[in-house]
Amino acid sequence: MNGRFPIALHILTLLSKSGEELTSSDYIAGSININPALARKEISNLRNLGLISSKEGKSGGYTLGKSAKQITLADVYQAVKNQPVLGVAKNTPNPDCPVGKQINKKIDELYIDLDKTLLKKLGSISIEDFANQFD
Repeated sequence: MNGRFPIALHILTLLSKSGEELTSSDYIAGSININPALARKEISNLRNLGLISSKEGKSGGYTLGKSAKQITLADVYQAVKNQPVLGVAKNTPNPDCPVGKQINKKIDELYIDLDKTLLKKLGSISIEDFANQFD
């Protein structure tokens, strides 16, 4: 698992709290306490997926690309997921072993079930719902 989900969620929550006000990548990076280049990389990903809108130029910045009610935590998860939550084995199991020859298929089935459960839970929470927990 990587740290992209909490970074993306932080960005979207911050933009939700900012309303229509444009927010700079430097401000976002400062809020998360990460390198601005890392923040801009995640902002770019979220913008490419339509979750963030941008205005270029000196007075530019970022806002949500759609209503905070319309963006769910499942959208955030899917935007940043690059591997199963529980990781991926780097070894190739022994195909002559009764467990080894089936383990990857069974783990894949488990991961599909876990993803469905996780997406169902995350899909029930909007960015607005999440952001409303903050002052």
